Amino acid sequence: MNHSTAAAFTPEHRAPGPGSSGTRLLAGWHATGQPATLTDHVRHHGPLPHTEGVPGLVEHIEAAGLTGRGGAGFPTARKLRGMIGGRGPAVVVVNAMESEPASGKDQFLLAVAPHLVLDGAVLAAAAVGADTVHVCLPRTRTDQHRQLGTALEERRRTRLDPVRICLHALPHGYVSSESTALVRWLNGGPARPQGSPPHSHERGVARRPTLVHNAETLAHLALVARHGPDWFREAGTPDEPGTTLVTVSGAVAAPGVLEVPLGTPLATLLDHAGGPTEPVRAVLLGGFAGTWLPAESVHTPLARRDLAPLGASPGAGVLVALPGPACGLAETARMLAFLAAHGARQCGPCRYGLPAVAEDFAALAAGHARPDLLSRLHRRTGLLPDRGACRHPDGAARLAASALRTFADDVARHLTHGICPAARRPPRIPVPPATPPETWR
Repeated sequence: MNHSTAAAFTPEHRAPGPGSSGTRLLAGWHATGQPATLTDHVRHHGPLPHTEGVPGLVEHIEAAGLTGRGGAGFPTARKLRGMIGGRGPAVVVVNAMESEPASGKDQFLLAVAPHLVLDGAVLAAAAVGADTVHVCLPRTRTDQHRQLGTALEERRRTRLDPVRICLHALPHGYVSSESTALVRWLNGGPARPQGSPPHSHERGVARRPTLVHNAETLAHLALVARHGPDWFREAGTPDEPGTTLVTVSGAVAAPGVLEVPLGTPLATLLDHAGGPTEPVRAVLLGGFAGTWLPAESVHTPLARRDLAPLGASPGAGVLVALPGPACGLAETARMLAFLAAHGARQCGPCRYGLPAVAEDFAALAAGHARPDLLSRLHRRTGLLPDRGACRHPDGAARLAASALRTFADDVARHLTHGICPAARRPPRIPVPPATPPETWR
């Protein structure tokens, strides 16, 4: 079973972009409409910068202000610098798992510009003294594995890369994309997060210092290495420069993957995705571990600084438009059930707390008016964050708490009058079945 809706965002079905001024990672795709071969890639972006000149790369990345595009938004240069000078040769891991069901950005990027991601991985390896790059994909995406294998073979034939690049197919649980889960699997264990030290950058794959980066982050790194920090800062905001990929879906005419400058209003993203097909009641930002925002918040810029007062962040680069007739409580209940089923169950919050929140939310969505239901939900969502072995319970708590705020009127109606008619209608947001992963190995 594919736990991503990215199948809807194949190159042939991608939404129209905002124009060449907003595209960098996808510029070659916008120019040709075809996935880039190595020849196309070199023709458009130029050859891979000499890795001998990499010592200045970290300074370039720092000046550019590049941050991670996997969800946490950690400064990329700081992550690179923390690896330099470690004991023995390092390892680089490309995180292309994209386990967030509402996201398709990394899958699309690898389909149309695989060599940009691989260039970034090779440059990162040179910067931190790594001799091996591991590329991690979910084993459910056989086409993606085949396409990336073809791209790697192109590079091998031309002897392009000075490091070894290995392609891996991992089990596709929701938490299997967590960085320590990748390291744990590469070391022969289950693809579950490793909550205790040592940290991966100190002792990761094969007990070597390990750098884990999201696929999109590495593609941006490859462009900064070619064009410099000033060029990178021509897009975005002074505090949050550059462009970012966003998967837009829900009640829009042309759902797909867009590349936009950071700071672009959420409403503009909806417009670039063909515009709303129905009046929008709320938007889900960041994915299943993200935040519900009311429709009046859509003029907020897509930037951490502007979203923080709303308790939100760009997260995994997801924007889902919920139409007015839909029941936000029912949609959230299904997401929470999925998140509960996909917990690693290695700690109390994941084993007991998250399933309890999901069960309470399902009762709320079904209109079961238990006297203590709402107070118990508030209490439990407040207890989940910062207590788990990983951040999985935190994301579920954030989703649940934001739904209680954004759909407060529905909460009152469900508790007073029972289930609403909208909750009986077919779901509007695709959610995979709430069944645990078949294997962690």
